[in-house]
Amino acid sequence: MTTAKLDATGAAAVEAARAALIDEAPAEDVGEHLGAQAEGDRVVTHLFECTRRGYRGWRWSVTVTRIPRAKQVTVDEVVLIPGEDAIIAPAWVPYRERVQPGDLSAGDLLPVEEDDPRLVPTYSFGDDPLSSDEKTQIRHVAQELYFGRVRTLSVEGRDLAAERWYDGPGGPSSPLAQAAPAMCTSCGFLIQLSGPLAELFGVCANGSANDDGRVVSFDHGCGAHSEATLPKRARPQALPPHVWDTVDDLVEL
Repeated sequence: MTTAKLDATGAAAVEAARAALIDEAPAEDVGEHLGAQAEGDRVVTHLFECTRRGYRGWRWSVTVTRIPRAKQVTVDEVVLIPGEDAIIAPAWVPYRERVQPGDLSAGDLLPVEEDDPRLVPTYSFGDDPLSSDEKTQIRHVAQELYFGRVRTLSVEGRDLAAERWYDGPGGPSSPLAQAAPAMCTSCGFLIQLSGPLAELFGVCANGSANDDGRVVSFDHGCGAHSEATLPKRARPQALPPHVWDTVDDLVEL
């Protein structure tokens, strides 16, 4: 990739760029000249400090150009751009992608789009043309086989769930799992799942554990493991045997 050469005439047009900038912005918002950079053949951008309140780190950008052998420059554009230290709004994230587990309250609805790749129809008509009655019959059979579900989890949806669970608090990377004495795969409280996800996940059934009722990976773990034991120095000391006060017994006699 060839870097454009800085045009000397365009680079020298600092005052022309400043004059064009002041036509667009108040003079008190324009600070010192920060430099010039080549954008292309005979195209130069001048940068000026922005002194407007609330715009720390922003810069005024004025781009100038000229035709071959001309000594005068023409202003292309004047814009305000953020610098490395500028305070800018975070990247926009659609509302649906911002919803996290636990955000929904009672009565809230979160409809799934018709073409959501995480779901596939539980029934298929195949390639042969079918009448409406035949399609209705297939739907009825599908409802009986799949307990009334119109759609079921797709391979992509299953993989997304597996990645989310494995990388989440029920996976092997959580601080709880890192300090565990053993993995969930050897815990008596682990309930197995069915289907492809059963190869890596189960459900915790220990009412004393943080993950009770939640999906955990086999290599997850916690201190409530069914076979966990305290080290000898941490075990409670056994109480001494009871002492029989024979002196009081003699007094009564």
